[in-house]
Amino acid sequence: MMGNLILCHDKHATHPYEITRIHCRIFTMEELCYYLCNNLYLIDYTIMNEQICNWLEEEIGMKDLADQLRDVLRLRGSVEKFVLTILKASRIYRDPEMIRIQNVLEHLKNQKDIERQKYKGDNLLESGEIEEAILVYQEILNREKDESVDEKFYGKIYAGLGAAYGRLFLYQESARMYDRAYQICEDPQLLKPYLYASYKYMSLEEYHILLTKHEEYLEVNAQMRQEMDDIRKNLQVEPNQQLVEKWKRRHRRSHT
Repeated sequence: MMGNLILCHDKHATHPYEITRIHCRIFTMEELCYYLCNNLYLIDYTIMNEQICNWLEEEIGMKDLADQLRDVLRLRGSVEKFVLTILKASRIYRDPEMIRIQNVLEHLKNQKDIERQKYKGDNLLESGEIEEAILVYQEILNREKDESVDEKFYGKIYAGLGAAYGRLFLYQESARMYDRAYQICEDPQLLKPYLYASYKYMSLEEYHILLTKHEEYLEVNAQMRQEMDDIRKNLQVEPNQQLVEKWKRRHRRSHT
């Protein structure tokens, strides 16, 4: 994210601002924006206070921004508005990045902390940061169970872990996570990745024994085989079509 910086603020605070939630000390505008952008999923009302307004005015010399933030506080504005006001005033991030940040904040609005954490894990997984996603998912599972979300929420966490382990070619772990996810969610869509991961690490005999345990496993396996056959057929047809087109082009050139 820091690769998108377009302006540097050279003001270094004599007295740092401390993010009490994580005991992080901040000395510059860049550090504040870096913290905000890398913790969008965890930002809450604790970041909105008069102290940060005073710090920006007195230590960083950004009085106009401090006054804008005080207006947000006075009007009981949202955390999202407070954060975006800081980021926009800093002029550190380009428009596409600001749009992405705004979209993330909008999605997180009114979500519980645990839902924010899952969204963070999902985004890390989608962007290819697999190990980081695994750590986020595991952190959720290692906490005391949150009764404010239903059981299927945790099933989706296991499914996320299944996908993450699968991308790392850890198929046995992947299958174990997908199996757990299916037991909780009972979603047939989870059977395909579960069986695929099982097939990748099991011997052929073990896999055939697994298929006989449940009738739906046999049905899903048959669907998967059909899909694979269709893909192979398309791969075989495509080169032949290319050869025909190549021959046609040669034939046309020979008659010009």
